[in-house]
Amino acid sequence: MTFSIVANVGDAYGVAVASRFLAASGPVAMVRPGVGAVASQALANAGYRVAALDRLEEGLTADEALARITGEDSQAATRQVGIVGATSQVTFTGADCVPWCGGVAGRDADGGYAIQGNILTGEEVVTSMERTWLEGAHLPFVDRLVETLLAGDRAGGDRRGRQSAGVYATFPGAGYDACGVLADLRVDDHPQPVQELHRLVALNELHFGRPTKVLPLEGPLLEDVRERLERLGYAGDVATALGAWGAMENLEMRLTPDGIDARVLQVLREQTLPPEQTSERFPTF
Repeated sequence: MTFSIVANVGDAYGVAVASRFLAASGPVAMVRPGVGAVASQALANAGYRVAALDRLEEGLTADEALARITGEDSQAATRQVGIVGATSQVTFTGADCVPWCGGVAGRDADGGYAIQGNILTGEEVVTSMERTWLEGAHLPFVDRLVETLLAGDRAGGDRRGRQSAGVYATFPGAGYDACGVLADLRVDDHPQPVQELHRLVALNELHFGRPTKVLPLEGPLLEDVRERLERLGYAGDVATALGAWGAMENLEMRLTPDGIDARVLQVLREQTLPPEQTSERFPTF
């Protein structure tokens, strides 16, 4: 009743999942930073996730971890699981899972992946996801996971329909206050959950990403920023005013003493547009 991708790229680990099932990400996905990631689905055994990660942390390969957890489970034929560790990966579909069901696992120069699904419209869901993952090496990790999920959704996804989606990903030092969480986003009940997840990923990057294209605050740009901040009620020294406004807008992760992040500038301009205009007059960074 679910399709998912479990993957790592270097020290980044993550799971993205979609399903015609309420809040599927919660019982399906689990990541242990520096160790691995797991998706447990079909007639899911939630204990698979902790047990598999424990086995990886003990030094077992993904195949060995899978053999251990399924060997201890009398209902293993009803389970589906994907496991990715630092150097190994595996996907498993029990013989009693509801068709179409299956998966694929592999490793490229960046890391490993395991893609799996059950009650799907067909094998094309998994093959489309694998192709998108392998072609997406240029993307940031979370975007790559969700683009892969989108490919599965566009190929048909869960044959019962759509309800929920989610992504959980980690990387050392990433996220708010360097907590290590790249993304922890869930769409629990929505008519287009994967598309909504895609929108949330963009917001997550805006608020919790680091500055990318930094523009020096000087000349006409300095005066433009000053005038816009004053319109919003933040007068005085531009750096101080920008900091106060940015903190109020939850953009402090993108503030920098070297100037203004292009995406922060975009938000500032959008907030100070005349009502009859739209953000389309400004470029998207």
